[in-house]
Amino acid sequence: MNDTRFYIDGRWVDRPDAPRLAVVDPVSERIVGHVAAGSVEDVDLAVQAARRAFDGFSRSSVEDRLALLQRILALLEERAELFAQAIVAEMGAAISFARASHVPFGIAHVRAQIEVLQRYAFLSNAGGTATAKEAIGVCALITPWNWPLYQVTAKVAPALAAGCTIVLKPSELSPFSAQLFAQVLHDAGVPAGVFNLVGGTGEVVGAALSSHPEVDMISITGSTRAGVLVAQAAAVTVKRVVQELGGKSPNVFLDDADFEQGIAKGVLAGMRNVGQSCSAPTRLVVPASRLAEAEALAIRTVAGIRVGDPRDEQTTMGPIANAAQFRRVQEMIAVGLDEGARLICGGPGRPDGLDAGYFVRPTIFSDVRTDMRVAQEEIFGPVLVILPYRDEEEAIAIANDTIYGLGAHVQSGDIERARRVAGRIRAGQVLINYPAWNPHAPFGGYKRSGNGREYGVHGLEEYLETKAIIGYA
Repeated sequence: MNDTRFYIDGRWVDRPDAPRLAVVDPVSERIVGHVAAGSVEDVDLAVQAARRAFDGFSRSSVEDRLALLQRILALLEERAELFAQAIVAEMGAAISFARASHVPFGIAHVRAQIEVLQRYAFLSNAGGTATAKEAIGVCALITPWNWPLYQVTAKVAPALAAGCTIVLKPSELSPFSAQLFAQVLHDAGVPAGVFNLVGGTGEVVGAALSSHPEVDMISITGSTRAGVLVAQAAAVTVKRVVQELGGKSPNVFLDDADFEQGIAKGVLAGMRNVGQSCSAPTRLVVPASRLAEAEALAIRTVAGIRVGDPRDEQTTMGPIANAAQFRRVQEMIAVGLDEGARLICGGPGRPDGLDAGYFVRPTIFSDVRTDMRVAQEEIFGPVLVILPYRDEEEAIAIANDTIYGLGAHVQSGDIERARRVAGRIRAGQVLINYPAWNPHAPFGGYKRSGNGREYGVHGLEEYLETKAIIGYA
């Protein structure tokens, strides 16, 4: 599928002569399409369209923005299967997982912003001073390849709810679902210039958005390296920068946890989306006295994972999404072996019977020390490490021994104990005993996992400025 169009100022603009970027099927390793690589000039056209549209859209009524979001929601639900198929094609997600998680969770962000907007107070008055919450302006949204629809809606929905105008740069590695999303917004009647899409590389399009003087805010989800580059470029024009970056999340099993259920859930959570989630709990922190039990349960869980063609509804794990990430995962498995981590399942190479494609063997290392690279670096694949601890204080120390602080899990049969440990973990989101996902719960990181928050009311407020009007009463 070739699509060399961008969406700028309310219409599709074809760029047939632009440099082309290949989209590769991770199953066959063959090129299945091309998209256009945007230029600095394309970015400027989109930003200027967003700037022209801002004055009118920022003053639109809450009722009008609610109606727009409701139309977007209805179209996403109607076209859910199209999105699922696109996500399979562009990044190799198992079709069952695309249908059960990628698409419905992406849609949930739109629904959550509708719920927030229905009750949010943009103006409050106390003691004669009013506090007004106003749209920040033109927002550049940079999204990654690993959750392509989910990350787009997590940014676009609150930006629209706030009254901002948008230039979206989706990942060039998984661009098809973003094109479908742009069509949804067009069909939903988004005003011209309010939403714009320019595809391309981070080096060109991302850099141009980050430094553009008419962009008021950047929101990026990506690697810590990419977040640093965006922040450096944005600093010159003093933009607001919201970053959701890397992670190396711990899953702390206290000695009174339900290991029979909890280890299996932890392994599957860490390997969900082929481990390509920044908040994946990839460090299992377990009591040394129960290490053998944890290992046996983890091995049993991995044995039930079916790796294969993502278009097969029986497949539970497809391939890694792209060649560069496949190489990274294989490199880090080799690093774990070289460091002396004890391999208990998986290992280098592809699973048996899969001679092509970016397929990886679900891999677990045990007896891992916290100073090993496999315990410190984000691998972004189905590779977990088990770190034993002696007592609760050491478990907390291991959990916090990371440059990241995006997510964490705590397992315990004693809720008060779990709460106490959760309160001491330096991470933006801590989950106790595998609760249901909540699209209203704020999501973001401590330390080098970023700054700012997404989802729910916290996500909306990132797109708002605060104005005090003194003498208002």
